[in-house]
Amino acid sequence: MIKGHGDDAYRYPGIKSDFSSNICATTTSHQALMAHLASCHQLLSHYPEPEAWSLEAMLAELHGIDPCNVIVTSGATEAIYLIAQTFRYKSVIPTPTFSEYEDACSCFEQKEDKTMLWLCNPNNPDGRVYDRFLVEDMMNEFDLVVLDHSYEYYTSGRLMMTRRGCDEPRSIVIHSFTKTYGVPGLRLGYITAHESLTEEMRLFLRPWSVSALAIEAGKYLFNHIELICRPDLGEAQRLRQQLMAIGIDVMPTETNFMLCRLEGHTAENLKEYLACHHGMLIRDASNFRGLTPQHFRVAAQSREENDALVAAIALFMKNRKDN
Repeated sequence: MIKGHGDDAYRYPGIKSDFSSNICATTTSHQALMAHLASCHQLLSHYPEPEAWSLEAMLAELHGIDPCNVIVTSGATEAIYLIAQTFRYKSVIPTPTFSEYEDACSCFEQKEDKTMLWLCNPNNPDGRVYDRFLVEDMMNEFDLVVLDHSYEYYTSGRLMMTRRGCDEPRSIVIHSFTKTYGVPGLRLGYITAHESLTEEMRLFLRPWSVSALAIEAGKYLFNHIELICRPDLGEAQRLRQQLMAIGIDVMPTETNFMLCRLEGHTAENLKEYLACHHGMLIRDASNFRGLTPQHFRVAAQSREENDALVAAIALFMKNRKDN
């Protein structure tokens, strides 16, 4: 596991604006969900379902697939490790991308002479989207394609439909309640795939890996689609233009977060400056494979917070130039 993911505000007292996490800034589900879970305290007195069958059935209905095509997991990260453990293929992982794919694959010895492609779509940290037609072409080139759709509600890009993925025994799709509803502390995700693939993965599932409260939370959120996070993609593009206007190199993005690069300064120094002097937190992206000490990632927040971030970075750059 790499050290230094986003959302490490625990290291910096006084953070007021968190640009380091990709979670949508317009999250509204917390209070309603917490009130509901408070009324379900009796669940703490009983074991949960050994596997979250009831939630799997609801998710299957949502996607128009069979419950055998769905596996609920304790967050998308558990799904990643479950896939790596089940299918010990040679892995192809385009970089930069989420580090847990490589970490998970390194935990399990490769046993089969097959290849597995991992695609984060939209991709973390740069926000690019792999078009569904490109994905289908890739399914013809690899024995298995793993599509991490954790940010599927954070883009207007055209992703492969879940139902289509379940018809194809060469693809697995990962979904995330964390991102969809902005609840990273809940740890709830799920896999959709062809029955032949889910059958193999279920052999490695740990009993009771998803808590009773997480299952209940998933059911509540499922029935309240109005709580789904929908980032302001227009505001994200405005932030990108503002950052480029002050001399920051920002890659094109199709979601609410973006990959940036400083000239002549390190992301580590910028992060410390923003946290200590402005109460703002960014993601130092230098520990993504293939990136440099100058790379950082930000996720758009409110218009006022975004403007304040741009002004603070501009001040950092001016102060360093003057010195």
